[in-house]
Amino acid sequence: MSRYPKVEEAFRLERLAAPQGRARMVLDTDTFNEIDDQFALAYALLSPEKVSLEAVYAAPFFNELSSGPKDGMEKSYEEIERILSRFGLPTDGYAFRGSERYLPGAEEPVDSPAARDLVARAQAMPDDEPLYVVAIGAVTNVASAILLEPSILRKIVVVWLGGHALHWPDANEFNLQQDVHAVRVLLDSGVPFVLVPCMGVASQLLTTLPEVNERVRGRGAIGDFLAERYESCSDDHFGRSRVIWDLSAVAFLAQPQAVWSHIVHSPLLTDNVTWSFNSSRHLIRSAYFIDRDAVFRDFYAKLDDYAAGQRTLSAVQRA
Repeated sequence: MSRYPKVEEAFRLERLAAPQGRARMVLDTDTFNEIDDQFALAYALLSPEKVSLEAVYAAPFFNELSSGPKDGMEKSYEEIERILSRFGLPTDGYAFRGSERYLPGAEEPVDSPAARDLVARAQAMPDDEPLYVVAIGAVTNVASAILLEPSILRKIVVVWLGGHALHWPDANEFNLQQDVHAVRVLLDSGVPFVLVPCMGVASQLLTTLPEVNERVRGRGAIGDFLAERYESCSDDHFGRSRVIWDLSAVAFLAQPQAVWSHIVHSPLLTDNVTWSFNSSRHLIRSAYFIDRDAVFRDFYAKLDDYAAGQRTLSAVQRA
């Protein structure tokens, strides 16, 4: 018997419709893992007419930039602090440390301030309005919140950047690899879920150092910070571009017409880290194309307006 409460398909499809008006959102991010999370957090903060960013959670990661998941989470939290400070925003009550390790099993949550805050915020939502949980790293915090309090399935919509396009030969992508148990919670629990794949979809969000120098550098403290992060990611930018992957998940809310998606049956994740399909499974939304130019135009225009003093953060984001 499933540990998750039943979510009716009609209810799920209603929640998976394009958001109307201003979406209430939290961002779950492994911010120090690469350079794209920083752009994504800035994009959410710069989009108050579309997004009310109510909390930011530090996600764990483990690669050459960290000594383990706990260290990756702590470094991500510190990077969130650096970004918020450049917007003049506090961290207290707004940024939360997440999991110090990955899920040890499919039904074993990892408790953390981030998971607890997500549960509390979700439970406080009115029944007719979801909390959008935009996740751009390992989904340990999000899966843990669902396992701690499965009733929040009816209160949230999860938008996750991870895996590869459903037609891709494999799903073996960094965010997914980090915590396979957590990914299966999202796929199997029935939570209203928007999948934004990496290769084949978000991979279209390419930019270059000359473009960053032209459109980002010099746009206040946050613009200079993002440009420095981009430039420092490589010693050789000649003829090179880089994907700013994480803009894609935020764009689903901030620039929804730029993210093309459709309703599909929730895929199964095999032990070989490939997608498998079963038409009896519940439905999710999956992105299949992103208008690269529309996303970057929107981000650059908002950054210009903010640097010129013509765009302010929302009341929630200043609190």
